[in-house]
Amino acid sequence: MDMKENSDDGKEYSKQAPNSIVAKSKIQNIMNNTRDKLHRGNFKEDEYEIVPIILKTNMIGDSFDNYKIVQVSDIHLGQWINKNKLDGVVSLINNLNPDIIALTGDYVSYEAKKYLDELSECLGKLQSADGIFSVLGNHDHWTMPKEISKVMENVGIVNLNNDVYTIEKNEDKLQIAGVDSITVGQDDINKVLKKIDNDFPAIMLAHEPDFADTTSKYYPFILQLSGHSHGGQLTIPKLGSPIRGKNFLKYPSGAYKVNNMIQYTNRGIGTNAFWYRINCPPEITEIKLKKV
Repeated sequence: MDMKENSDDGKEYSKQAPNSIVAKSKIQNIMNNTRDKLHRGNFKEDEYEIVPIILKTNMIGDSFDNYKIVQVSDIHLGQWINKNKLDGVVSLINNLNPDIIALTGDYVSYEAKKYLDELSECLGKLQSADGIFSVLGNHDHWTMPKEISKVMENVGIVNLNNDVYTIEKNEDKLQIAGVDSITVGQDDINKVLKKIDNDFPAIMLAHEPDFADTTSKYYPFILQLSGHSHGGQLTIPKLGSPIRGKNFLKYPSGAYKVNNMIQYTNRGIGTNAFWYRINCPPEITEIKLKKV
């Protein structure tokens, strides 16, 4: 992936397609206006699926038995998801009473500056017992990565930019790691590994799910949480999604066993190239760790 360059208005765009970004911004505005005219901007709780997952493992300590992680990915605020819908999603998350919240990238699409204040206001309402953690996605890097990272910092979200955060309870520890976007070449697993304690379990946040092939090579990782694919936005019963792309060819949706680790790919709550989902509702994932 080509490196980024600054545009005249201070935004950071990928060198490979700045004209495409501008064109898509215009299309996004037209679609938003149409959505509002059709009154399709209201939050409807039954449109969102809360997917419960139980991860059984002998690697966690007693203090993390029944520990709850709630994951949301690919918000793409400013497209199908507007502030009204995101506020509703935040309420659904808070009602699950998570121990931690994992946000796995692509918070905006093509007009980050226009939606930063709304993103900050909505994410600032998230509530969890032990913290909220994030990584950036490719769309964040194609727009305003520094500013989006600042939003996270300002509302108390820990952005794991090739970093590790350790949660301690009694004598037990759970490590939450994160790599920056693989699509734009900002991931650095070596930085993460230098900070990982091999004596305690770790969970990786990585926007792109196919990075599981790398994460799963290392012993302490019991789980990787990703997004990026939107589940293809279209699924065929018994066959899954026919729509796959770069960095979500192998693990497009749901749970996979990759070596001794579980990869989970969240379908996201937003949409990107097209606004429709067919047999592929937006997802909030509720993961519970269970000691065996």
